[in-house]
Amino acid sequence: MSWVFDATPLIYLAKADRLGVIEALDEPRVVPEAVYREVVTTGVEQGYDDARRIERAVEDGLVDVVAVDTDDSTVATRLAQHPGLSDADAAVLGCADARDAVAAMDESAGRSAAEVEDVETRGTAYVVLAAVRDGALSTVEGRDAIDAMIDHGWYVAPDVYTKIVGKLESFE
Repeated sequence: MSWVFDATPLIYLAKADRLGVIEALDEPRVVPEAVYREVVTTGVEQGYDDARRIERAVEDGLVDVVAVDTDDSTVATRLAQHPGLSDADAAVLGCADARDAVAAMDESAGRSAAEVEDVETRGTAYVVLAAVRDGALSTVEGRDAIDAMIDHGWYVAPDVYTKIVGKLESFE
């Protein structure tokens, strides 16, 4: 299964200095150009360290930047007209649809639109949990990654945090 990344998972994994967890996911792992511009190009201009980390991850081949052609896709056309989605969100979902890939995104508007369009999504927590499940991170490292993202502003509801911790503990 391939993966298409939205901004939030990349930003918070980078802020927590945990982008390496993406390696546990199947390839290809891609970032649409619109997301790259939003996260890296603009982020570097504004001096964000996480933007530099993501830039390095692309340079190192952890994720590839791809063009998203929406001309022949009715799903992409509908998504581009969705008032609750940014151009980058629409690009992620359109790209995931075209590649039959999983869209890694956290925002509820994007996940809701994905559900309507039958595009599979997973959130940032899933990426970390998958790394623990697959042995790329220990349970303690997984918990540290989740906590570090929260410390850097990633929001997770308390009941969801409890479920994440419970899932992490089930891997022990």
